[in-house]
Amino acid sequence: MDPDTRTTVVVTGVGAIIGQGIVRSLRQVQPPVRIVGVDRNQDCMGRYLCDAFHAKPDCDEDGPGYRTFWRELLARENARIVMPGLDVDVAYLARHRAQLADTGVALCLNTDAVIALGEDKWRLAEALRTAGGELAAMAIPGMVEGDWASCLAQLGSAPLLMKPRRGSAGRGIVRLHDETDFHYWRHKAGRDFMVQRLVGSDEEEYTVGIFGLGDGDMLAPLIFRRRLGASGSTGYAEVSRDPAIAQACARLCAYFKPLGPTNFQFRKEGSRVFLLEINPRFSSSTSLRAAFGFNEAAMAIELFLTGRRPELAAIRAGRAWRYAEDYVQHDLHSF
Repeated sequence: MDPDTRTTVVVTGVGAIIGQGIVRSLRQVQPPVRIVGVDRNQDCMGRYLCDAFHAKPDCDEDGPGYRTFWRELLARENARIVMPGLDVDVAYLARHRAQLADTGVALCLNTDAVIALGEDKWRLAEALRTAGGELAAMAIPGMVEGDWASCLAQLGSAPLLMKPRRGSAGRGIVRLHDETDFHYWRHKAGRDFMVQRLVGSDEEEYTVGIFGLGDGDMLAPLIFRRRLGASGSTGYAEVSRDPAIAQACARLCAYFKPLGPTNFQFRKEGSRVFLLEINPRFSSSTSLRAAFGFNEAAMAIELFLTGRRPELAAIRAGRAWRYAEDYVQHDLHSF
């Protein structure tokens, strides 16, 4: 295919695992697409996975210079769609949907309501409790105010979890074994934290990719039972056919009506399913899901560019491991 006729897809955050996962997923798309990577790090390895690359300017992302960067990039590259791989890019593009509408470029973004739930774990828990019924049962018991004694009284015995209300990949989550831990970490975290009961076990943690259609419907989910790596993202994943998790996904989609790539994270405690968080975007498991037949990047092109309901390929069973790999470029002239 003539490279000039390929659909151009802009992927942000190609210096990190999510952006690189989107790029790898796009390389499986037929007919082939042209990939333009964006990242703040000029020297990131992810640039070499792309057909073209642009470093973000060193400027305030809320200022007019940054908006000019985006408008010029989209026009210069004849972009058709943008797929953000970082939370900050999701937030920026969502805030500027209207200002970028006249470019004619599709933005692979969830609804504003679901994006807001993904930004604040406490807001998500409150939304589940407000919904009532089966959704309320998915909310992990937690608190944002109170001393150690009140935490124990309402949430049960230690250890408890303290986590930031905002953040992903397990960053900032600590176990509280006693009042000393509580005071130390509360001082470190400031007011932007929550304390929750520790539910389930590491062996019963699940990350699920769904593709929402915006009307409460979704494509059948790909469920991974997973173990976290040292970075906080998925290190090992095994395809699961868990009916309780699948039913929880269907209920969440029917109520919140996500649009496009959406990631639910769960833990099970006995027969009960708890929702840990919603990531209203591609997740760190994107490339793993594509390897098992659930290619969210391909689905996004189909839905956001053509308006058609994507077709879901058969999902394969199996397991996957993450490992480090070297990317080496030798200089033309060695010492």
